[in-house]
Amino acid sequence: MALRVLVVGGGLMGAAAAWRLSARGHRVTVLERFGPGHDRGSSYGTSRIFRVAYPEPSYTELALRALPLWRRLEEESGQSVLTLTGAVDHGSPETVARLADVLAGAGRSARRLSPGEVSDRWPGLRADTTALYHPDAGRLHADDAVSALLKAAGRRGAEVRHGVGVTGIRHSRHTGDGVTVVTDADEALTADAVVVAVGGWAPGFLPALVTGLPPMRVTQEQPLHFPVPDALDWPSFIHHPGAGFHQPGGLYGLGSVDGVKVGLHGVGPVVDPDHRDRTPDPAAVERLRAYAEEWLPGVAGTEPTSLTCLYTTTPDEDFVIDRQGPVTVLAGFSGHGFKFGPVIGDMAADLVEGQPGTARFALGRATSAR
Repeated sequence: MALRVLVVGGGLMGAAAAWRLSARGHRVTVLERFGPGHDRGSSYGTSRIFRVAYPEPSYTELALRALPLWRRLEEESGQSVLTLTGAVDHGSPETVARLADVLAGAGRSARRLSPGEVSDRWPGLRADTTALYHPDAGRLHADDAVSALLKAAGRRGAEVRHGVGVTGIRHSRHTGDGVTVVTDADEALTADAVVVAVGGWAPGFLPALVTGLPPMRVTQEQPLHFPVPDALDWPSFIHHPGAGFHQPGGLYGLGSVDGVKVGLHGVGPVVDPDHRDRTPDPAAVERLRAYAEEWLPGVAGTEPTSLTCLYTTTPDEDFVIDRQGPVTVLAGFSGHGFKFGPVIGDMAADLVEGQPGTARFALGRATSAR
């Protein structure tokens, strides 16, 4: 039976949910507060890492499910969004060994490399102690991915409405009797179900709708782009702490049309997404410059540009993908969620249709910092 579904939030996860719901024949309307291609949330920009190498096999499985869906999206939308360049994980020998074991268990190709072998193949990179190369990785073009998802959803019949803020959602938490969504234009839209995917606004928006929401931190992160001519030839890379590098959370990088993007993971200040200062932090810029001087000889002598983005993370960095009554919640993805977009959309569609969710991503679960 086709359902009437409202999707609140038109960033990556809302767009992915709209695509997968409309692909199943449901009547979907996306309500997005800001305009097309806006830069206020966590989904904008030119680059995100795609990888299947995770220390937890469940995440590797999710990424492997997402890969063919990204390719299907490209076919349906006519837009290229994913380029596989391969990836290099290096640093902590224990972490690299764990990644190799998980990839082997999933039947995916990977090869151990020495620092010298890394430098021979990618002169711009300096590897720390031990490295693992795996080909099922690369970059997603973030803005193009969101655009493609909304385009594909529209071709399946979804209505996408930009510039529509949601001021309230009324429903019974314990029944499936439908939902009313109130907009900032005083519209009252009724539906069988609603999917709420509001990114950095989740901690302020969701507690009135569902119980059991884990705590979430919204932080402003500040990566840099180093403008080098061979940026698109770079693999994605992650430097795991524990060998010659001791930054908690580690560092990531990848090539993009804007240069080689480099960023620290989850170290930025807590912010209010509606009132944040996007002025570059000189200390944060200097930390990344210093890192590049030591570990990235390929960007030497270039003047980087800085940008800011939002992370929304739970203490254990696991996502929130669950349903209560007619409300399906998608939250806590920033930092490593973008690559999973289409499969998260499928999981949201399952929940809307009444299928059970995954305990790891449930509301009301116990959480603790990793």
